[in-house]
Amino acid sequence: MTTLNTTLVRDFERNYREAAQKIRALVEPLSDEQIWTRPYPYGNTIGHLLLHLTGNLSYYIGAEIGGTGYVRNRPLEFTDTSRAPKAELLAKFDQAISTVMAVIKKQSEQDWSAAYTAKGFEDCGDRFTAILRCAAHLSHHTGQIIYLCKELERSSGTV
Repeated sequence: MTTLNTTLVRDFERNYREAAQKIRALVEPLSDEQIWTRPYPYGNTIGHLLLHLTGNLSYYIGAEIGGTGYVRNRPLEFTDTSRAPKAELLAKFDQAISTVMAVIKKQSEQDWSAAYTAKGFEDCGDRFTAILRCAAHLSHHTGQIIYLCKELERSSGTV
C-alpha cells in the first residue's frame, strides 16, 4: 500500500521533473541572443524568466526548507544585464531543480505540515503549501516561456 507521503514525493518529483524537461526542450534550440530578446516592449525575456525561476526555487525550497544558504536578489532576476549564456542559465536552473528534488525526497510525513513562512510567502502556513505554490509558479512561467518561444518563432519567419 502506498502512503500519502510516498504519493506526495513521487508526484511532486514528477511535476518538477516534467516542467524542467519542458523548459529545457523549449530553450535548447534558441540562441543566446534569442533568450535575451524581448519580443514585446513589456514583459520579460526567457533569460530573465530562467533567472527568476532559479531564484524562486533556490530560495523558497532550497534555502527555506533545505537549508542551502542560498541568498536571493529577486529584483536582479528581472533587471540583470549581464546576458549570461544559455548553457550557464540552464545549468543553474537544473541545479535548482536538483535541489528541489533532493528536498522533496527528504520530506517525512510530518514535514509536509511543518510551519513555513518566508519573505513573500508569509501566509503560506506549511511546507506542502510552499512546495505546491512553487510548482504552480513554475507552471505559470513555463506557459510564458512557451508563448515567448512561439513569438520568437513567428517574428523570425520560421512558422
